[in-house]
Amino acid sequence: MHRLHRLALVNRGVLAGDHPYGAVCVQNGRWLSASAQTKPKEHRSATPTVNTSYMANLFRGEIEPLQLFPFPDSLKQEQKDMVGSLIDPVTRFFEGYDPVKAEKNGGPDEATFQSMWEMGLMGMQAPEEYGGLALPNTGYARMGELVGSVDLGLAVVFGAHQSIGWKGVLLYGTEEQKQKYLPKVTTGGTIAAFCLTEPSSGSDAGSIRSRAVKSADGSHYVLNGSKIWISGGGLANILTVFAQTEVTDPKTGQKRDKVTAFIVERAFTGVTSGPPEEKMGIKCSNTAEIYFDDVKIPVENVLGGEGNGFKVAMNILNNGRFGMSGTLAGTMAHCIRKAAEHATTRVQFGQKIENFGNVQEKLARMAMLQYVSQSMGYMISGNMDAGHTDYHLEAAISKVFASEAAWYVCDEAIQILGGNGFMSSSGLEKFLRDIRIYRIFEGANDILRLFVTLTGIQYAGSHLKELQRAFKNPTANLGLIFKEGSRRAVRSIGYGGTDLSSFVADPLKESSALCADSIDRFSKTIETLLIKHGKGIVDQQFLLMRLADSAIDIYAMSCILSRATKAIRENHPSAEHEVLMVKAWCVEANDRVRINIRRINSGVFVKNFDTMSAIAKNVCSNQGIVQSNPVRIV
Repeated sequence: MHRLHRLALVNRGVLAGDHPYGAVCVQNGRWLSASAQTKPKEHRSATPTVNTSYMANLFRGEIEPLQLFPFPDSLKQEQKDMVGSLIDPVTRFFEGYDPVKAEKNGGPDEATFQSMWEMGLMGMQAPEEYGGLALPNTGYARMGELVGSVDLGLAVVFGAHQSIGWKGVLLYGTEEQKQKYLPKVTTGGTIAAFCLTEPSSGSDAGSIRSRAVKSADGSHYVLNGSKIWISGGGLANILTVFAQTEVTDPKTGQKRDKVTAFIVERAFTGVTSGPPEEKMGIKCSNTAEIYFDDVKIPVENVLGGEGNGFKVAMNILNNGRFGMSGTLAGTMAHCIRKAAEHATTRVQFGQKIENFGNVQEKLARMAMLQYVSQSMGYMISGNMDAGHTDYHLEAAISKVFASEAAWYVCDEAIQILGGNGFMSSSGLEKFLRDIRIYRIFEGANDILRLFVTLTGIQYAGSHLKELQRAFKNPTANLGLIFKEGSRRAVRSIGYGGTDLSSFVADPLKESSALCADSIDRFSKTIETLLIKHGKGIVDQQFLLMRLADSAIDIYAMSCILSRATKAIRENHPSAEHEVLMVKAWCVEANDRVRINIRRINSGVFVKNFDTMSAIAKNVCSNQGIVQSNPVRIV
């Protein structure tokens, strides 16, 4: 079949499937870094040990522009042509798709599924030799925008299957495993699912209770346990399952439990699933519980090596989390179109509502949020296509930002449409219901905020330890000491500091100064908190959350400064409009960073958090509100 007819409709972005609630971040109460990223063949970094993450380096007060400036354009012309050739066919495919019907039926009908398989929509990034389209990450994000503008429920169907369902086989499978399973899940009509979450394991993935015991002869494992909230769980025949196994430490000989990933077939005796879950949204996607009763798994179905399950899970999720911003950028674009159409036709008080200042403010914020989300998605995908591997902080930030931005944009679109927006016929109420899960699954946003700050602080802390070691032998480390001393000196007297002006086009110099100001305030605060709290910073969630929000705003400013600079220098038709959005965004983002940093450093606000903590404890102790009703009947 010709490639152009085997369409690639992505949605890596949605990454639904299992809802790990941040399980990729925590193991037995210990925060994990993502240092175990899968290494692509191409790598632009100078050495494998250099961390080129823009955000990681900001945590230690340094600018590493490699993954930010210029805005990435990593695709070869052949890849651009391939992605471009898919847009029209995919768009036409959706013209005949009815999201309302799919929601009522609990999923796409058989004819739709059949068409998706025939066109190749379920094997976007698998190599061609296994039946896939070998789509680059940037192309995957672009296709995600298309599906996100039509139906987020269908986006989950695609994402659960290929972004996490069989992604582990692609990343960690042996050649034998790839040859056996990838053709089935790319063109063979076999649904795949990702099975991690359990009733007792949310953010603490170390509490997984499913267990696989190796047989005496070492030929197979026997799996028992269950998984909940599995997207595609009632349909999937190929499952990536995580379970506790007893592993012997080769150095000490001691035995301990570690999680192992397995490829499990529904055909194995003992695999069953429950009825479809009743959900608030994404009803087009089947969600079900899966049970494993004495399931025999051949040892050759271990995925990524015995005891390496956390590494496998982390990298499956990290590898594709960026795409959510692409998918939701498509959703936001749809909502903005609906709102703009209404604003330019609806007349109230003798004029179109597009002339009202409050409506203009709403539309402007909606447009900026979509622009930032889209910029983040393509920034990260472009870096991935260029061969970079240090993107886990940026990917987490993009997921948090896009999922919250999409909720705001859709909600405001409904507000602009008024009663029309509240009606099902507008389609916006369905989008709002579907969007809500995106702030929860693939790492709840609250957990990902902590992941960003604690991982960044860990990197910054290693820098301080390096300085401490340097001062123990100053003669041998004069260069490092003088460099750090000079940097701190200029910062303390208000001179020097971060300067991004050389990276941006002239119309954006003032905006880059606002971003630079935010970076300096952020970096200084990180250093102060590390010195003050040390390891105890882990328990200061009030501070960590505000650091996370500051980091998100800084990355947002940085991404759009880079993108708008590219638009100016390449004379894009929308360049002037992009400059307007960057200017407006940076003013408000810098103000938010200043507020968050002030609250971190203010004893009044820190004390007020203690007050709120006491209120929360009273509510929990009372299992509800504590105060009596003002209408008291004695």
